[in-house]
Amino acid sequence: MSSNHSPRTRLTAVAALTLASALALSACGSDSSDDSGSSTKGKNAAKDVTVTDASGAEVKVPANPKKVIALSEMDLDSALALKVKPVGLSAGRGQKGAPEYLADQAKDIPVVGAVTGPDIEKVLQAKPDVILAGQLADQQVLKQLKAIAPTVVTIDRTKDWKKSLEITGEVLGKSNEASAFLKDYDTKAAAVKKSLGDNAGASVSVARYSAKGTAVMQQGVFISDVLKDLGFKRPGIQNKKGEGHSTPLSDEDLKQIDADWLFIGTLASAGPDADLFKELKGKAAYKQLDAVKKDHTTEIDGSKWTSLGGAQAAVSVLEDVEKAMGK
Repeated sequence: MSSNHSPRTRLTAVAALTLASALALSACGSDSSDDSGSSTKGKNAAKDVTVTDASGAEVKVPANPKKVIALSEMDLDSALALKVKPVGLSAGRGQKGAPEYLADQAKDIPVVGAVTGPDIEKVLQAKPDVILAGQLADQQVLKQLKAIAPTVVTIDRTKDWKKSLEITGEVLGKSNEASAFLKDYDTKAAAVKKSLGDNAGASVSVARYSAKGTAVMQQGVFISDVLKDLGFKRPGIQNKKGEGHSTPLSDEDLKQIDADWLFIGTLASAGPDADLFKELKGKAAYKQLDAVKKDHTTEIDGSKWTSLGGAQAAVSVLEDVEKAMGK
C-alpha cells in the first residue's frame, strides 16, 4: 500500500465517513457470502445478475448498469466499444487522461484515478452502480471499492483483451455485442493477413522510446497477442515472455529491436518523450538497423500499441499494420 497521499487512498473527512458507513452496511447487510458490495442489496436484488470475474470471484451486478467506472485503459476501451460511456476513468499510462486513441470518445469523462490506483474520494463522488477494476489486486483498495458499488476484476494474469471484453460485456448486459465485436475482429484480422502478400509471416518488432530509453514488447502483452493473430514472427527476446510490461535496452543492445519491420513510438505524440524520439532517430545504432535502412519503420501511437490495449486498440492496430505492410 502506498502512502496516505496516494491518489488511491486520499480521502476527505466527509468521504472517509461515507466510506466507513458503506463498509459497515456491506459487512452486516446480508448473510450471503456474496462479495459484490452494498448497492446490490434490497429492492434491486431481483434485477441483479451474477458474473464470475477474472479473479474467479462471483459478483452480483445490476442487470443494466447506468453509471460505470472504468479503472483501466482496457476497461475504458471495452466499455466504449460496447457503446457504454463511463462516468469516470483512470488516466492511461503516461497520459493525463484517456489514451490518445480514445481521447475523442472519452473527452468529457472525469478522471478518477491513475495507473497507480483509483482516487477513492472521486470514485465516491461519481456514485457508480458498477466498477470495472481492471487487473487491480490490492485487497484493501478492492474492499473500499466494493463498499461503494459492485466491483469486477476484468483482467486476468494473461491480460487477454478478448477475455476482458467478454467479462465486461456480461457485466454491462452487452454479451451479444461483445461476441459480435470479436467475430468482426476475427474477420478483419483474416482480411489483413490476406492483404500482406509477401509480407505474411515476416518478423515484426515493437518498441517504445521514452526518457528511460528504448524498450521492447515481449510476449504476454496486448500487442504481442494481436501480432500473433496475424501470424507474424518476432525477433530474439520478443519471442519470450518478459518480466514486466516492457523490457529496457541500452543503446549497445539496440540491435534487439531490429526485424523485417519495426513499429516504434512514444506514449504521447507531443511533449518530452516525442522530442527524445527525434534524438533516437539521429543515433548511429538506430540508423544501422536493417528495418531503418529498408524504410520498413512505422511511427506508432504508443498509448495504443505499447500500453494495456483493448478491443478498439486491437482493431486500430490491424488498420495500422495493413497501411504499413499491406500490398
